Amino acid sequence: MNEASTALIQNDIVVFGLIAATLGAVFWTASREKGLWKRFYTFVPALLLCYLIPGIYNTVGLIDGEHTRLYNPVARDILLPAALVLLTLAVDIKAIVRLGPKLVLMYIGTSASIMLGAFVAFAVMRWIHPSTVAGDTWAGMAALAGSWIGGGANMLAMREVFNVDATTFGQFAVVDVGVGYVWMATLIFLAGRAQKIDARSGADTRALDELKDRIAAFQAQHERIPTLTDLMVIIGIAFGAVGLAHAIATPLSAWFGANVSWASRFSLDSPFVWVVVLATSCGLGLSFTRARTLEGAGASRIGSLLLYFLIACIGMQMDLLALLDRPWLFLLGIIWIGVHIGLLWGLGRLLNVPFFYFAIGSQSHIGGPASAPVVAAAFHPALAPVGVLLGTLGYATGTYLAYVVGITLRAMAGAG
Repeated sequence: MNEASTALIQNDIVVFGLIAATLGAVFWTASREKGLWKRFYTFVPALLLCYLIPGIYNTVGLIDGEHTRLYNPVARDILLPAALVLLTLAVDIKAIVRLGPKLVLMYIGTSASIMLGAFVAFAVMRWIHPSTVAGDTWAGMAALAGSWIGGGANMLAMREVFNVDATTFGQFAVVDVGVGYVWMATLIFLAGRAQKIDARSGADTRALDELKDRIAAFQAQHERIPTLTDLMVIIGIAFGAVGLAHAIATPLSAWFGANVSWASRFSLDSPFVWVVVLATSCGLGLSFTRARTLEGAGASRIGSLLLYFLIACIGMQMDLLALLDRPWLFLLGIIWIGVHIGLLWGLGRLLNVPFFYFAIGSQSHIGGPASAPVVAAAFHPALAPVGVLLGTLGYATGTYLAYVVGITLRAMAGAG
């Protein structure tokens, strides 16, 4: 750490151990099925604690999140692209297409509605309360778009691509969890009333039975207990791809900077942008090969493990005392998700799809693969892998679409 730091813990290795122990404690307590912890996590999401507890460490002076080298370069330049590779590796585009054109259209409509919701929310808040969207709010929204289109890895990627301030990022992380989890709880509640909703709307639900059979077969085919060889191959692919991405990104960004006049406007002269794009593209490309079967051995779980270390490292940089300085951001988030819900509901009625398609399309984006299976299973346990498939697909598209949201919001804000 920086010599001028006054933090109690100066050694980055000790900080790493503290963060690992903290994450372990959060996940262990969250897994308790009875008692106080069960009631506690009913109201407080584990994901939020992974952000906030490291933030508390930083706020009280236990660690110095601003000057630690644990985030940059270790977490940002190594763990983030590795997580992107492993999380996109699981995408089975062919299987998703076979689920039916209406489900695919609902998925596409979800992405489009979230993107449009960002622009509408920005414009409305600029009219209602201009200071809410002043400064680097557009960049924080780009990061949130990464989460709401893809997942946490995409949110972290957009944080780096647009250089989002740690406090701003933390504020939008709270909006992400606060607004997103309320919507998830609403969908779970409505899942128990899906039959009545479908009967009232006259939706055709026959395809759902066939869908359950296909997903059950897919799960049985790929799931296995991972061997040491499986784990070594997964790690080799992840970090090999990271090395390849870094090797290509530096000269590629330099070429764009020297030969393309508009490269800086789209951040194409930034090596990190190319690392993110190349890592995502590498994982997506591998998903069309036999490497995708490594998902059955836990590829995405390892990717999620890396992701939670990234989340904690971001949390270390937050100033928690500043998180409540901008309560209007919650209204921005509500307007944003409200536009998404309205547009997607209209598309669902136009296509005459079951309520399940609406719910899983929305949650596969807003919640990602971590919570989309929960909502899917609320309809039927055999449908949980549909949430995994659609949620994982968001990791592949989230980086690209959130980038489009970011550069559009930047133009709307007049920041470049």
